[in-house]
Amino acid sequence: MSIPFRPKLLDTLRDYSRGQLAGDLSAGITVGVLALPLAMAFAIASGMSPTAGIWTAIVAGFLISALGGSRVQIGGPTGAFIPIIYAIVVDYGVQNLLIATMMAGVMLLAMGAFRLGSMIRFIPLSVVIGFTNGIAVVIFISQIKDFLGLRIEHMPGEFFGKMRALADALPTLDLPTLAVAVASLAVLLGWNRIAASVAWMRRLPGPLAVLLIGTAANFVLELPVDTIGSRFGGIPRELPHVGLPTLSFSLLGKLIAPALTIALLGAIESLLSARVADSQIDDRHDPNQELIAQGVANLVAPLFGGFAATGAIARTATNIRTGGRTPVAGMLHASVLLLIVLAAAPLASHIPLATLSAIVVVVSINMGEWHAFTPGVLMRYSPNYRTILLATFFVTVVFDLTLAVELGMVLASLFFIYRMSDLTHIERVPLEDHYGVEALSRPDGTPRIQAYRIFGSLFFGAANKLENLLLTQDGHPDVVILDLEKVINIDTTGLDILQTLHRNLARRGATLILCDLNEQPGSLIRRSGFAERMGEHNIAANITDALLRAQGVQAGAPSIAYA
Repeated sequence: MSIPFRPKLLDTLRDYSRGQLAGDLSAGITVGVLALPLAMAFAIASGMSPTAGIWTAIVAGFLISALGGSRVQIGGPTGAFIPIIYAIVVDYGVQNLLIATMMAGVMLLAMGAFRLGSMIRFIPLSVVIGFTNGIAVVIFISQIKDFLGLRIEHMPGEFFGKMRALADALPTLDLPTLAVAVASLAVLLGWNRIAASVAWMRRLPGPLAVLLIGTAANFVLELPVDTIGSRFGGIPRELPHVGLPTLSFSLLGKLIAPALTIALLGAIESLLSARVADSQIDDRHDPNQELIAQGVANLVAPLFGGFAATGAIARTATNIRTGGRTPVAGMLHASVLLLIVLAAAPLASHIPLATLSAIVVVVSINMGEWHAFTPGVLMRYSPNYRTILLATFFVTVVFDLTLAVELGMVLASLFFIYRMSDLTHIERVPLEDHYGVEALSRPDGTPRIQAYRIFGSLFFGAANKLENLLLTQDGHPDVVILDLEKVINIDTTGLDILQTLHRNLARRGATLILCDLNEQPGSLIRRSGFAERMGEHNIAANITDALLRAQGVQAGAPSIAYA
């Protein structure tokens, strides 16, 4: 098997022009300055240092653009990872988070190498919306501490402990911190609204504007609030130390589940972002190449102290709006971030944490599809859809994202199996209406020949319907005909039930005849050897030929092949 590896960058560089460079440069600078506050805010909310967030955006952002399967995808830390990263840091520590991120990178590489990119689309929309909105709530809750300036020594990772800690700490609410957070929130919301009609404001992203305003106000007024400098000691101006994180073999097995969660969420978010981008630039991304790029990025970023990264929908959309049309824009965005760190790192020590908290609060509000939870929208869908959506949302908020996705997929699978089973049914074919009662029945009226038509898929979820076939028969027919024209698929369980039916009929001296086999059922029946055991002459081309064969069986006629 050949591993797919052709980054979009190679395709775009062949006809790269000066005009494209101008657009990519403009987009790279804009997205680079936008990524700075988001990278720091997401890192702090995840229990990491702001430096870790910046280097994740620089290293992973560059690699995702350079090696990815999308022309315009921008990679880096995202809000969706906050609850996962925070929980891993609390439970296992920063070094094991880096190990889990690298394990997730290996998983993403394998997914891309085995061409599983399109499989991600099989995750139901109800599961995606449920855990996306659940993540938004978890992110919002995670910002209450810094938004209100609460004094909490250790914030628990689980929901009930977190809510108890927040409630107990409410008396420590810090009014200056709250004032800065509310003012930052108001500026950010107002900026985003006014910028739509003011040209120069559109050139300055809202998060960067509020970051500059908050930092300047704190620098001039020396506000009594926590800053990056007071909590983290600022941002180092030099390049980070490159090396492998400390590996603990005793915890390696326990990190598989968190790593799988990072890999799945990263794959889902990056491919959703790429699909949204495709619709805006009239292009088609390569999902397998995108997964390979995500894998490489998550393998390399921890070597620089970074953590999990994926495609960022908001930054990708900004890239497109500001003229980015090739992966060069994403590579330039990482370069701009690097220049900012090397040139302006000392100024970052004055950034108020309350301002970064306000930025993350707005991100959490914007990432949720809240309209999907309104009664008017929910009632348009089936009870199964509502159950999956609400269960995934509830478990994401109260328990764990990994458990939520697992539960959502299990519920979706069970409901799908039930629905497919419900659509599969068996009905008796009234042969006497066409061929006469005398030819088909014994003198006492019991049937000599019975025919049934099966509709749907004969799989494990519907096997019981065929198992009950003999129990519902009138008398003991000499021949049972199964018309499979409407059967689109048979799995091994359905095949086993057919074989069991054939054996049961043979014990009582009766014959099973199959007719109108479609391609997949016919292929499985022949490949398994069942056709040979039952006799090819008992596989007919259609119901008419099957009836002729059945009448021949009754008359003791020699075997005739009709297929």
